[in-house]
Amino acid sequence: MQVDPLTLVYALPLAGLWLGWIGTARLRSRRSRAILEENRAAGLMEPNTLHPVIDPARCLGCAACARACPEKTVLGIIDGKAALIEPTMCVGHGACATACPTSAITLVFGSETRGVDIPLLTPEFETSVPGLFIAGELGGMGLIKNAIEQGRQAIGHAADTARRSSATGSDLLDVVIVGCGPAGIAASLGALERKLAFVTLDQATLGGTVAHFPRGKLVMTQEATLPLVGKVRFGEIRKERLMAFWEKVLADTGLAPRFEEQVLAVHRDGAGGFSVETTKGTWRTRTVLLAIGRRGTPRRLEVPGEDLPKVVYRLVDAEQYAGKRVLVVGGGDSALEAALQVAGQPGAEVTLSYRGRNYDRARGRNRERMAAAVAAGTIRERLGTSVSAIGSDHVVIAADGEEARVANDVVIVCAGGVLPTQFLAAAGIAVETKFGVA
Repeated sequence: MQVDPLTLVYALPLAGLWLGWIGTARLRSRRSRAILEENRAAGLMEPNTLHPVIDPARCLGCAACARACPEKTVLGIIDGKAALIEPTMCVGHGACATACPTSAITLVFGSETRGVDIPLLTPEFETSVPGLFIAGELGGMGLIKNAIEQGRQAIGHAADTARRSSATGSDLLDVVIVGCGPAGIAASLGALERKLAFVTLDQATLGGTVAHFPRGKLVMTQEATLPLVGKVRFGEIRKERLMAFWEKVLADTGLAPRFEEQVLAVHRDGAGGFSVETTKGTWRTRTVLLAIGRRGTPRRLEVPGEDLPKVVYRLVDAEQYAGKRVLVVGGGDSALEAALQVAGQPGAEVTLSYRGRNYDRARGRNRERMAAAVAAGTIRERLGTSVSAIGSDHVVIAADGEEARVANDVVIVCAGGVLPTQFLAAAGIAVETKFGVA
C-alpha cells in the first residue's frame, strides 16, 4: 500500500506536534501532582480565604484558570483536569473563575473539613449590629482591590446611617474607622470627602498586612478607585513602593490616622451610639467601620520579658539583624523563612526554637533549605523546646524539664495570629461558619 507523499508532508509534523503536546502535558501533570502531594504531606490543604472548587465534569483542562491566577502556582493541571495544588497560597483573587470558559469553577469559603468564620453582612456591609460595618479581609475578602472597593462603599452606607442616627453629644463622631490597611484608608478618604467627623485607629501602623511583609516582597494589585485620589494602577509592585504611595496619600490629603492605638472593645453606649474603648481612651460615635485583618493581633508567648523592645512578631527587614544574635520562635513557613533570611546576613547568629519535633506544617522546599542551613552550621536548631523567659541580653529555652540560658539580642516570634472571634462576639456581631459555601 502506497502512502501519498503529500499526506506524509502534513501527517508527520502533526504527529510530532501531537506527541510533543502529550509529552509536555504529562510533564506538567507530574510537576503539579508532585506539588500537590508535597502540600498534602505537610498538611497544607486548607485554603485561608475564598478559593476555587473545580467541577471535573465541566473542566476542559485548558489551563486558562492556572494562567489567570496571579499567584501562578495555586492551580495546576493533573491528568487533563484543573486542580487546586497549593491551597494555602490562594488569595481569593477570583480571576480563575472569570477565565474559565465552561464555568467549571465555583468560588467558596471554607471546606467540608474546616469551616471559615465569616461575619454576617448585608449588601451594605452592615453587620447584625445596626450601625456597625465591616470591610476588607475580616469579611472574607483579602485582596487590595476588593478591600479598597469595600472600604469605599461601606463608608457611604455608614455616612447614611450616621445622618439618620438619633444619638447626640458634643463629643460624638459620625464614624470610628478601625484599621489602616487598604480598606481603612479608602474608608477614611471617603469620610474626608464627605466631611464626616471621624477618627481612624490602628493598633500598629500604616498599610495593614502589607506593612509587615518582608522587604522587597512583590505585591499584586489591580486597578482600584480611591476617594479624593482617583484611579490607581500598579499591577505587580514591591512592598516599599506601595507603602510609599500610601504615605504620599496621607501627606497629600491630610489624613491623620492615630497609630499604636489598639481597640479593645466596641459596644452600645445606651444613647443610640457606640463607645469604642482603646488602649488610650474612649471614643463615642454614631457608627463604627471595622477594617481589620483576620489575624491582626500576633499570638504571644506569654512569658516574662516578652514586652521588651527586642521582641518582634514579624520579619520586615532581615538586614537590620546583621551581626545580631537572633532567636526565631515557630515552626511554620514564616518562621523558617525568617530564620533563613536572617541567617544570610553578615555576622548574624540564628537559633530557631520550635516546640514540635519536626516541621510538619511547613512546605517541603522550606524544610529542605532549613536542613541544609542546619547542616552547614548557619542556623542552630532547637526542636522540642519552648521559650520560658526573655532577658535583655539572653533568652531561657526549656526542653524536657531542663532550661538553658542562651545569649540573645533579638527575638522574632512567628507563632501566627489570634482570630478576633472574641472581639466580634463581645460586640454582638453574628458570625457564620461556612463549610465550602459558594
